[in-house]
Amino acid sequence: MGSRRGPLKSAVPSNIVSPVRRCSRTACGRPAVATLTYVYADSTAVLGPLATYAEPHCYDLCAEHSERLTAPRGWEVVRLLDGSAPAQPSGDDLEALANAVREAARPQERAAGGAAGARRADPMEVARRGHLRVLRSPDN
Repeated sequence: MGSRRGPLKSAVPSNIVSPVRRCSRTACGRPAVATLTYVYADSTAVLGPLATYAEPHCYDLCAEHSERLTAPRGWEVVRLLDGSAPAQPSGDDLEALANAVREAARPQERAAGGAAGARRADPMEVARRGHLRVLRSPDN
């Protein structure tokens, strides 16, 4: 009977392999932030958020290399937005925010009955402070 070996107990822990995925570009040691995949049938290079797992047919790129990415002549580069990245506010978003602030700062036009008149307009409203309202619980 031959000897059966169990798991290597004398394995030396390595500090060469890092749990952080690194850029696939030669001589670049920066952390990867995006994954590049080539779709040869469509002549397309797809650059998206960092893939969950490292795949042998995909390339992980750092921020600098992902920004400077170019594709071969005749190919198209498709850049997928990262969902975790904060979206830049559009002009419409900023305008809506400015309008909401103006509306909140505008003095409230009170009915003849004062705050009681405003509460009568909305039976669920209990109190108001500036642009905030306290509403009655639907159970009550």
